[in-house]
Amino acid sequence: MSKYVKNLVAAEVRKRLTGVEDALLVNVIGLPTDKTYALRKKLRERNISLLVVKGSLAKRATEGTSLAPAFEGSNGSLAVCWGSTDFVQLAKEITEIQQDAQYEKFELRGGVMDREKLSADRVKDISKWPSRLEQLSILMGQVLCPGANLLSQLASPGGALASQIKQKGEETEASS
Repeated sequence: MSKYVKNLVAAEVRKRLTGVEDALLVNVIGLPTDKTYALRKKLRERNISLLVVKGSLAKRATEGTSLAPAFEGSNGSLAVCWGSTDFVQLAKEITEIQQDAQYEKFELRGGVMDREKLSADRVKDISKWPSRLEQLSILMGQVLCPGANLLSQLASPGGALASQIKQKGEETEASS
């Protein structure tokens, strides 16, 4: 491939990766066509993009971007995955797919998060973190808990008083 064509392809890859800050690198080489189709369909359903690219072209295309550390020391063909609701959810989805026996040739190679290169083991650790949605639900529980406790403490004496008044009213009705 001539240098001119390489530059054109690198520009196209750069354009497709514009705005991508965090991504995962996987190996899809060796997957049969039907499995590749099923994998891409599964990823699309989960709002994850997949781009297969030669490592040297990816290095050229991502020079000076936040994705550049991911391609340091990589060689051969790679697939870049990005998308999902957040990076942790992306890591969860990709590690789940890797464990699926249907995609035995699918291999997690690493990635980049906040301009930091990640190993495959580090990505597996990150996949165990709570996702953005889970973190928001934990935060809302922590925000609402003191208010619920205060409300129950304020309403408790009034409820006890109302119960006692009701009992006295029932006693007077029963005696009359």
